[in-house]
Amino acid sequence: MSEQKRTREQRRKELQQKKQPKKPIKLWIKRIFIAVLAIGIVGLLAGGSLFAYYASSAPELDETSLKDPISPKLLDANGEVFATVGAESREYVPYDEIPQQMEDAILATEDVRFYDHMGVDFLRLGKAVLANVTSGFGSQGASTLTQQVIKNSFLTNEKTLKRKAQEAYLAIQLERKYEKEEIFEMYFNKILMSGRIYGFGTASQYFYGKELKDLTLDQYAVLAGMPQSPNNYNPFKNPELAEKRRNIVLHLMNLHGKITEEEMKAAQAAPVEEGLLPEDQRVANQDSKYDAFIDIVLDELEKNGDGDAISEGITIHTTLQPEAQQTVEATLNSDRFPTEKIQSAVAVIDTKTGAIAAVGGGRNYGAERGFNFAQDMNVRSPGSTIKPLLEYGAAVEFLNWSTGQTIIDEQIKYTGTDQVVRNFDGKYKGNMTMREALYNSRNVPAVKTLKEVGTKNAKEFINRFGIDIGDVTESSALGGTSKAMTPIQMAGAYAAFGNNGMHTKPYAINKIVYRDGKTEKNYRPDSKPVMKDSTAFIVTDVLRDVLTKGTGKRAAVSGLDIAGKSGTSNYDANQMKEWDLPNSAFPDVWFAGYTTNYSIAVWSGYPDLKTPMTTNEERYLPQNIFKEVMANISNGTNTERFQKPSSVVEATIEVGSDPLQLASDYTPDNLKSTELFVKGTEPTSVSEEYKQLELNAPSNLSVDYDEITSTATLAWDFEKPEEMETDVQFEVSVAIDNGPSEVLQTTKQQGLIVQSLIPGSTYVFSVTAVSEDVRSEPASISLTLDAVEEENPEENPSDNIDENEGNGNWNGNGNENGKNNEKDKGKDKGKDKGKDNKGNGNGTSDGSEDGTNSEEDQTETTPGDGQQGTNPDGTTDSGEDSSTTP
Repeated sequence: MSEQKRTREQRRKELQQKKQPKKPIKLWIKRIFIAVLAIGIVGLLAGGSLFAYYASSAPELDETSLKDPISPKLLDANGEVFATVGAESREYVPYDEIPQQMEDAILATEDVRFYDHMGVDFLRLGKAVLANVTSGFGSQGASTLTQQVIKNSFLTNEKTLKRKAQEAYLAIQLERKYEKEEIFEMYFNKILMSGRIYGFGTASQYFYGKELKDLTLDQYAVLAGMPQSPNNYNPFKNPELAEKRRNIVLHLMNLHGKITEEEMKAAQAAPVEEGLLPEDQRVANQDSKYDAFIDIVLDELEKNGDGDAISEGITIHTTLQPEAQQTVEATLNSDRFPTEKIQSAVAVIDTKTGAIAAVGGGRNYGAERGFNFAQDMNVRSPGSTIKPLLEYGAAVEFLNWSTGQTIIDEQIKYTGTDQVVRNFDGKYKGNMTMREALYNSRNVPAVKTLKEVGTKNAKEFINRFGIDIGDVTESSALGGTSKAMTPIQMAGAYAAFGNNGMHTKPYAINKIVYRDGKTEKNYRPDSKPVMKDSTAFIVTDVLRDVLTKGTGKRAAVSGLDIAGKSGTSNYDANQMKEWDLPNSAFPDVWFAGYTTNYSIAVWSGYPDLKTPMTTNEERYLPQNIFKEVMANISNGTNTERFQKPSSVVEATIEVGSDPLQLASDYTPDNLKSTELFVKGTEPTSVSEEYKQLELNAPSNLSVDYDEITSTATLAWDFEKPEEMETDVQFEVSVAIDNGPSEVLQTTKQQGLIVQSLIPGSTYVFSVTAVSEDVRSEPASISLTLDAVEEENPEENPSDNIDENEGNGNWNGNGNENGKNNEKDKGKDKGKDKGKDNKGNGNGTSDGSEDGTNSEEDQTETTPGDGQQGTNPDGTTDSGEDSSTTP
């Protein structure tokens, strides 16, 4: 019990603890609120101070700047101004002439609380602040129409606190100075609509050829949706995007009670192209300059998020080369075109930098044209110009193919189908090198190459150039793609082959400088390697042949080292049938080529796919345009030749060997080809397909001398190889008294009579078998003749000699029948000499022991002043030397 007893002190402490009250939660909430309020007040004071500081440096309101667009300046590559874009032809519409539905569409889309705020919509601002906190600063804006007028009149497009603070301050000042209707009128006539079109009134005339009051609800919605992204929502160029944006505008109008649901649905159902001004009615602005290039600049601004900056007085430093642009425009506007309606587009790219030097958007292209064939044409087939980009370049890159890679051009079918792959000439040529297959644009080898590379590798390779052609199939090897390339993309891709495998996405703007003259934004894209330098050069070397012996000869320019590729697309069977087209019809034709300075792509065709080309004049139009443009822009400039890198080696191979082997000394010349290889992959083994054709030397060579006629009869045997298909001839030569050997005659016979031999001389006769370029070892035999002994004039007086003595022979031996007692001795000498030579001759032509001449020997011709060789049958062969004096 004593342990349970507590002292009074303990009980008192416990009682006090029970009575002590707990701290309420409200107290903590109050403290937190006070802290937040204090922080807010401090932040507000700091923000207010910062706002006041920024506002103090804001520009003054100026009515001219408020009402008129500020024209940007465009500078060429030399830093010279070549264009300003502004309000030169603007349709200014006063507020009381603006249709109510047009105003409703704009306010529902851009600023539905316009008539309720004081220049800054704090409710909308709060939502934007929340979005910026969660998604990052600048992710969502809250600009009112008033703020947009301020920004487009005085401020830059940069997303900074300073700019937003000044914009808000000036917007409030603007609301104080002007009525709402006046501010709306400023916005309505000042806003950038598309390209160089400012204001809704100008856009109405530009796109529909009508005044605003004559437009329909769906057309109002199209225009109201454009300021958010002027070039993307251009209904001429991007009707699908324009239609989606239009439908959003109509939905917002219904949401805010401006139109009924029925009106919304009816307007959304209308085709967006309905009412648009037909292209042939869009009158070009004859005072404009370099319009196609300016279109590229404006689109580039849009893609880089600076579409609105065009109305802020920026300075745009472009890549334009004026002389190149003038050449392109002069060529496209010339009378070289075979028909009035055929179109062409040209893109000129700097091979080394990727900068766009000039653009031809079409024939007679102007500021009002809308469709730029050089940039907007992305639905037409590239034809065979795709072959280096999709299959052959990939084959060298991934498989280390050489230019001598053997491909068999034969009839094949597309995998899994009965459709035959056809060449343009309907023929198949068997074994050929990759070089020949590409420069002659053979289709079967192209499809086979793609199959070897694989569609996955092929797609990866072409994607490296920033080009998306959709799914890759076997038909893609010939240009059958679901997505296509523009001439600008094509020229940019080919430039990489001429720049050692380095690719830069084509660009038209170097940088932009904002109105303050200090703030700049760099537009130059980085270059990146898309293939090995060996791949680039090997493909380039083959494409050189296209202009010298392939399908692009008309594009060649004298003195320029050019590589390139032609391309022609075809209609499919369904199109041929549906449109009743002739067999000669083709819709698109291309030529893309490059030097070390420029890469140029040219397309030609009719705007309407149904309209075919059928003539050679149309087929070769891009090559003719390319030649003229390349020749003019290269004139007076130094154009270096393409240089073979150390990663590439040459080797002379035997065409058709598999795997490739070096040509042997006996490979026929027509099967020898010097080709390029990636270093380390060149063949090292020599082909043994062709062996040396050996000819046996003539055998049993003999010589028989006849003193009476001073002739020597040569005879020999020869055994022709069984495998030899060509004829064999015999080259007979002679050397006299150790002098040089000279050819007497080439004969098909196996014998020859040599006349007018000189007594006292030593003759060495040689016979060589010859068949085309193959020669045998020579067979040789010698013959030494005795000198003629001088007669004693007293014993043999000349006037005692009968005129018939000696049968008229000049040897003067005094014998009646022309024989002398030394004849046998001479024959014996001939026999003795013959035993020591290769011919092993017996000194006679018929092998008779008595050494007398056979009947064949009596057929020789009468000796004349010069030595002549005669066949034993009495004929004389036509040879290199048919009458030679030994």
